[in-house]
Amino acid sequence: MLLNVGDKAPDFTLPDANENDVSLKDYSGRKLVLWFFPKANTPG
Repeated sequence: MLLNVGDKAPDFTLPDANENDVSLKDYSGRKLVLWFFPKANTPG
């Protein structure tokens, strides 16, 4: 999914380091930094 600067991120849920589900909506109204990076040993 391609987002442009200023677009709102779609809601999603992912496991944290302890395998607990964390949703983007859990941080509604709070500042949050999302960091995405390519899988190891892949181009990009």
